[in-house]
Amino acid sequence: MNLTSLRIITLNVAELIRFYEQVTGITATRYTPDFAEIKTPTATLAIGSVQTLQFFGGDRVAQPGHNRSVIIEFMVDDVQQLFEKSSAFLKDCTVQEPTMMPWGNRSLLLRDPDGNLVNLFTPETPEAIAKFSRS
Repeated sequence: MNLTSLRIITLNVAELIRFYEQVTGITATRYTPDFAEIKTPTATLAIGSVQTLQFFGGDRVAQPGHNRSVIIEFMVDDVQQLFEKSSAFLKDCTVQEPTMMPWGNRSLLLRDPDGNLVNLFTPETPEAIAKFSRS
């Protein structure tokens, strides 16, 4: 079994697409006005409007903007450089500037426009680098 995607249900499809395109540097594939995907080599971040919930049983299936338990994570080449290069854009959404974590990653914690936590990280210790070189 492989995790292939994570989907965010939102009232703000265009705003989330802009945020994730800016943060990842990846252009979203927009299938309809209500659904788009940011495809990375290992997984996909899907962004769907509340209208897409009708295909899954209705509005009660998910509620946009209510996540308080999941962190969406992207491994980047150099999180410090990304932070410095994009500081104007990231200013209002930064929760924690690049910080070294005990497990060997330098992490930048953000909130997307819907309030979801987003972690951009770079493995920096030999152990963290080795961990991700196996994937």
